[in-house]
Amino acid sequence: MEAVSERILSVKEAVLTRRSIRKFKPEPIPKEKLEEILALALKAPSSNNLQPWRVVVVQDPELKERLREAANNQAQVSSAPAVLVVYSDMKDTLERVEEIFHPGFSEEQKQTRAANMRKAWEGKSDEERENWGKAQGFILLGFLMLMARSFGYDTVPMGGFNAARVKELLGLPSYVAITALLPIGIADEAGHEHHRHNLERVVQWR
Repeated sequence: MEAVSERILSVKEAVLTRRSIRKFKPEPIPKEKLEEILALALKAPSSNNLQPWRVVVVQDPELKERLREAANNQAQVSSAPAVLVVYSDMKDTLERVEEIFHPGFSEEQKQTRAANMRKAWEGKSDEERENWGKAQGFILLGFLMLMARSFGYDTVPMGGFNAARVKELLGLPSYVAITALLPIGIADEAGHEHHRHNLERVVQWR
């Protein structure tokens, strides 16, 4: 198995060395490493701490092949040892919204806040809720990519896929919204150097 350095990269190092990788070595990622990457990434912030994101870790080769077909036959889906499917489930989030409140809150505070939270969303359609949750999922996606890189693994965020087919393959409810597919593994290519706008192009100082 290809050795992965035990040294954890700093945030700056992870940012500077992250590449979008589409060719992966077949070596599996130890489950404990995936669990640590996921646990750390799940510290990502979300509006009102709702944490509407959910993740399916796909490692089964046959299922990855079917996911590849649903993702415009992009080879990285089946070549990566794992694919993280990030999606939003606001229905589940709101049904169990009491879970998001800090344990320091009293039971009365939790119930009051939960009722207010549900009321704020009750007039929204499933599509409106999940589109909001999907946008929150991009925060988690960024954390996942940087945490993966800090542990020596590479990723590529994917938005090109048939969402209905992916949901069908994974047995997800039809109302959920998929933020992205994220193949993860050891790079089998160098990837392209960063080519980004400079500060002057995109930042205004007032």
